[in-house]
Amino acid sequence: EADMSDISSSKNRSAQSAPARRNLWLLIATIVLVLGSIFLFMPPQDRINQGLDIQGGLSVVLSANSTDGSDVSSDDMEKSRSIIESRVNALGASETSVQQQGTNSILIQIPGATDADAVISTLGQTGHLEFVRLDQIGDADALMKLSAGTSNVKLKDGTYTAFMDGSHISSVNVAQDSSSATGQYAVNVTLDGEGTKTFADVTRELAPTHGRIAIVLDGVINSAPAVQSEITGGQVSITGGFTLEQAKSLKTVLDSGSLPVTLTYSESRVVGPTLGQDSLNQGVFAIAIGVAIVVAYLFVFYRGLGLLTMGSLGVFAVLYLGLLALLSHFDAFALTLPGLAGIVLTTGSAADSSILVLERFREEIRMGRSVRTASVSGAKHGITTSLDADAVTLVTALALFFVAVGSVKGFGLTLALGIVCDIVTMFCFKAPALRLLALGTIQRHPRFWGIDQDVEEAERERDAAGVKGGVRNA
Repeated sequence: EADMSDISSSKNRSAQSAPARRNLWLLIATIVLVLGSIFLFMPPQDRINQGLDIQGGLSVVLSANSTDGSDVSSDDMEKSRSIIESRVNALGASETSVQQQGTNSILIQIPGATDADAVISTLGQTGHLEFVRLDQIGDADALMKLSAGTSNVKLKDGTYTAFMDGSHISSVNVAQDSSSATGQYAVNVTLDGEGTKTFADVTRELAPTHGRIAIVLDGVINSAPAVQSEITGGQVSITGGFTLEQAKSLKTVLDSGSLPVTLTYSESRVVGPTLGQDSLNQGVFAIAIGVAIVVAYLFVFYRGLGLLTMGSLGVFAVLYLGLLALLSHFDAFALTLPGLAGIVLTTGSAADSSILVLERFREEIRMGRSVRTASVSGAKHGITTSLDADAVTLVTALALFFVAVGSVKGFGLTLALGIVCDIVTMFCFKAPALRLLALGTIQRHPRFWGIDQDVEEAERERDAAGVKGGVRNA
């Protein structure tokens, strides 16, 4: 019998140690995740991208109109949005956003930009480049202004015919204008095979008389150089007294192609970086106040178990910041004020899920279960309840992200990411830590861990049940 007892005891110890090892490995994996997250997001101000309303920048709305007065098609709007996006990216700004709004508007957000006029001029330019023989322009007023030295002369519609347009451009670059003594810049265009041949034929005809070729962008003559000789290499230089910024702007327009619609300015808003940082500081302050209130509440009502929840919130916060930094690294996330609101909300949800687990743990003890058994069943039932609530919130967050536009998408994204981090924290830290502590520490110090009253209530219930049982037996 002693041998059988020893075998049974050994089996029980083995059965108990397997879950303990599993919980320990989960905590080790969580520590590795936490360390990796810290490496990803430190320092957070450099690793986590900031959106327009925090970093400061420019928000512009452009309205689209078709050239013939008809309704703008969805295909033209998508093509225009794509071209505008390429132009915005060519400006060198990071974390930009170009989105279609409604049926004929495009919202452009450029963090860090402040010059609305320059941005609107570059982005809204139709970008239709044409090469026109000056002797085939029928606009007398424009020719007179051009002869008088006026720059950027607007041509009347229907008064000229181009012999070639910008569709034959294969590459564009900016270089200093060799003919300028003041350090001005030129935009050099390289033509494709067909364009090179056409340009060579025209310049061959004009070279003997030094005829001029007008380079027309969106109906405006940028320059009209005289042809000195036949140009056979397909290299065309557009000059017009450009500064470096103006030359880069023209290059951006030519690189991205012609817009199928005409874009007009609708509205713009410049957010100063000071205002944005003040808003961020206020948001962080609100999170700190909220966390402080939660911590005070936990220590008052849960005593030592509050330390477990604080640890859970700490792990949650580190994993959250690491995930935001990872997405920022791939330019898939930028923190906005609505996104900050989502972070505040999910932080509260993470604290709420911890409280659900603790309450169920204490309730299981009051029902008469041992501390060890209550840690297993209490964590299981508490996490199940939290998952039900998280699932509903996650559906709402995903709906906001995929259906909404603008800053609301940021709120939906941070809300969804926070829920994911909360779920990972519950399974990888909260439940394993509670079960390991319940193996002895909590049971030996019930008062410190705040379960002494629950244990006493369970004992009173057992005593009362025993007394009732004794009366019935008598």
